[in-house]
Amino acid sequence: MSDVETVPAAEVPADAQLLDVREVYEFRAGHAPGALHIPVEEVPVRFDAELDPDEDYYVICRTGGRSIQIAGWLTQQGYSVLFVGGGYDGWVTSGRPIEGEDGEPRVL
Repeated sequence: MSDVETVPAAEVPADAQLLDVREVYEFRAGHAPGALHIPVEEVPVRFDAELDPDEDYYVICRTGGRSIQIAGWLTQQGYSVLFVGGGYDGWVTSGRPIEGEDGEPRVL
């Protein structure tokens, strides 16, 4: 489907810059601490102003469909991106930390 490198959610480095492309309501319900949130439909409009072309981004959505598309597109724009395999669902099931919209840690 894409030439983007896949990293399983359980193996994303703790200091990785995550780019969460889920919808606002999904992000508010829970997300990885420190994740940058740009909903998928807004990425083409906001990426130039909000993403650093010298940064590596780990792109994540709920299960992977949206994030693999955005990861491929950002790669074509010259950005260094990795696809988070398993998405947010994989993130949660692998026991990675999450927080709510209030920034407080959450436990599922």
